[in-house]
Order: sequence, then structure tokens, then C-alpha cells
Amino acid sequence: MLKLILFINALVFTTLTSVKAAPTVTTPGPVPIISNAAAIAGGLITQPSSNDRLEKLLTDANGNLLTGDALRQLTVFDFNNQKPADGARGGSILLATVDNFPILQDLGISGAISFIEPCGLNIPHLHPRADEVLITIEGILDTGFVMENGFNTEIETQLGKYQGTVFPMGSIHYQQNPTCDPAVFVAALNNEDPGRSDIATSFWMLQSEVINAALGFPTTIGGENIDAWRSHLPVNLAAGVDSCLQACGLLASNSSSSSYA
Repeated sequence: MLKLILFINALVFTTLTSVKAAPTVTTPGPVPIISNAAAIAGGLITQPSSNDRLEKLLTDANGNLLTGDALRQLTVFDFNNQKPADGARGGSILLATVDNFPILQDLGISGAISFIEPCGLNIPHLHPRADEVLITIEGILDTGFVMENGFNTEIETQLGKYQGTVFPMGSIHYQQNPTCDPAVFVAALNNEDPGRSDIATSFWMLQSEVINAALGFPTTIGGENIDAWRSHLPVNLAAGVDSCLQACGLLASNSSSSSYA
């Protein structure tokens, strides 16, 4: 009888604990990007230590720690704020740097999230002040990078979900979604101000005569044609290469489309 009573008590206790309501957690609300982030970051440069910078950034005039939305805006970066650049058809990217997230001042880190549409291409670019590690968290990405003179070959990789690679500082690199489904990546860089230089955009900013000579056909491309190229310079996330666009039904097979958005 005693064993039966103990069994019933245990059963009742188990039943009671199993129906206990799970804790309710509200989804955190959006956080706007700080409009004067660069000015705030500039004011932190003069602080002698990391603690001094945090105190200046995160406390009020009386030295009390900020609370609520005021604290959240300075300590949380919301990558949901991103949207495609004007004219971009390949997706969007948002990079958290000291210019828009001042708490990064002197931390030596920054990060990005990018949503790449089917066939989308993050055009060839380089970061002059940072190495990069990139991880695909959705979809498939083809990537490649080229180092400085003396190591004249492209290092190509294909990344699946939760797979990553690196792009050394100063290397020209890109990411392309070769599929008809969206892809997403996250990236971390070891500088709060990594910089970005889009190779095609930068090159076509040079004088027409210099471009002609560098490309080796000074009589084939004239200044007017180069100016036309400049008017169609790519944005960060381009629509993608024609073969992928055609395979995904995003480009008519008899049309001619630049790989730039």
C-alpha cells in the first residue's frame, strides 16, 4: 500500500510539473541605427582606456548607467535595418562598423550580414584594413579571392550551410549565389573600420587615357565609351551572371544583361 501511495504521489507531481506553463519571452523589438554614430565614436577616441570609453558612452551626465531603449540602442546592432542599395537587384548587405555602431571604437572588430538573392553577386572588392572570415548560414555560395602580385591564381571555394572561409586583408574577393534560392552569410572582420573598395567601380574612376593604356587597346575604347561604362557602374550586390539568371528564369535566354545590377 505504501508503495502504491508513493507511486501515485510521484505520478501527480510529474503531471503537475509537466503542465506548468513555459516562460513567456517577448521577441525583442527593432533597434534603429544611431543617426550620429560617427560623432559619438569620435568623442570616444580621446578617452584613455576601454573602461573610460564605455563609461562615456553608456552613462548619463550623473554617471548612472543608461537603461531601456537608450542603453539598447548603444549596445545592440540590428541587421534587420538593411535594405538593397539603390539599383541593386542581387540582395543587400549591412556592415556594423565604428561609423554606425560606436561601441566598436578601439575593439578591432566589425561584422556584416548579407541576404543574397538567387544568382546574386557581391561584386569583387577588397578590405584595405581587415582580414575577413565568412560563414554561410543559408543556401550555397561560390567564393573566390586573388592575392597580391606573386601569387597569381584565384582561390575558389563553394560553401554550404554553416561552412566558412577567409579572405586575407587586401585580397580581391567576391561571393555569388549560384542557385535559384536565397542565401545568407555572416562575416566578421578584425578592424572596426575595415573599409571597402569595389574593384570595378574604383578602376573606372581613373582617367580614360589611363584605362585605355592599362587595358591594352587604346584605339578600341574611346573616352565616350568609357564614360558610358562609368554611368553603369555596379552596386554592391549585383543581379548575377547571365547563365544563372537564365537557368532560374530571371533572364530571357535571348537577352543580353550585364552581371552588374
